[in-house]
Amino acid sequence: MHVVILAAARHPLRQPFAGGLESLTWTLVRGLRRRGVDVTVFAGPGSDPLLDARELMVTPLRLSDAARADVAMPPEPWLREHHAYLQVMLELRSRGDIDVIHNNSLHFVPISLAQACSAPMLTTLHTPPTPWLEPAISLMDQSRARFVAVSAHTAAQWRHVTAAEVVHNGVDTATWTPGPGGTDLVWFGRLVPEKAPHEAIAIAAASGRRLRLAGPVGDRDYVSDVVEPLLGPDAEYVGHLGVRQLRDLVGASAATLVTPAWDEPYGLVAAESLACGTPVVGYRRGGLGEFVVPGTGVLVGPGDVDAAVSALDQAVLLDRAGCRDHAVRHCSLDTMVDAYLERYEDMTRVGQAA
Repeated sequence: MHVVILAAARHPLRQPFAGGLESLTWTLVRGLRRRGVDVTVFAGPGSDPLLDARELMVTPLRLSDAARADVAMPPEPWLREHHAYLQVMLELRSRGDIDVIHNNSLHFVPISLAQACSAPMLTTLHTPPTPWLEPAISLMDQSRARFVAVSAHTAAQWRHVTAAEVVHNGVDTATWTPGPGGTDLVWFGRLVPEKAPHEAIAIAAASGRRLRLAGPVGDRDYVSDVVEPLLGPDAEYVGHLGVRQLRDLVGASAATLVTPAWDEPYGLVAAESLACGTPVVGYRRGGLGEFVVPGTGVLVGPGDVDAAVSALDQAVLLDRAGCRDHAVRHCSLDTMVDAYLERYEDMTRVGQAA
């Protein structure tokens, strides 16, 4: 089977990952190849050389002086991204050696041009509806397309435009391995307002426990104005770490705090934490409750710092081996790859029958 994976173009697929989407796509490519699938991946410039990715870029982007003088010209990075996907889809249209196109991008062009390709397209919905994707899906002929969402919560958000099946994200449990635990708490992810690390700092402070935070700074003003004034001996930002460093940090922690100020489509950091044997205390938002179940963590009402503090006393006593076992059975790369392979094969059979 030959599968083409379209990644999001904005960030490269390489460690340390810019976010969960990049980590997930990198992991999926490697997991499929381990199963013997022939994978061609199109990804942002600077991606991990081990992926042997084709770069999503326009070489060169030719614009006349007259076009550049147009007062309505959009920002050039947006224009490059748009035409990069256009260029890829025009190439895929003329190829007959592809069984399935798996669209993991957040861009509307692949969906808009899917019907021009001989291979069927599977699109994973990683986000709530956006003004770019929603109309593109509504307008397309979905008879040769298929959609999956990363959680039942996300599938329900898209129900008005497509009936998406659910394939939960998976983490490589051979990389995210159990740690010994510890006394400190950990929060990791993109440092942006919608992830609300400042609330994790408040929870840790109220509990009397030390907190370590890790991840890329996604909003410099928010970090400077809100997060940094809260840092000190008991709340330390340790930087943007590679996977192995992050695994060691999470595995050496008593619990992971997950404090979204929005409805997480899935919540990959919680799955990574459980794979390390580290229980989760988080806000009951989005897809988190679909896999953070009793025995693996405690979810409380959104923004309820007091309830989260109380939940910590329960969570740190949970069986770490049980957390790990749950992750292996329900949140693993193997489980996710099995689900995608089943859908690829179904789509291929339908295409052959047609």
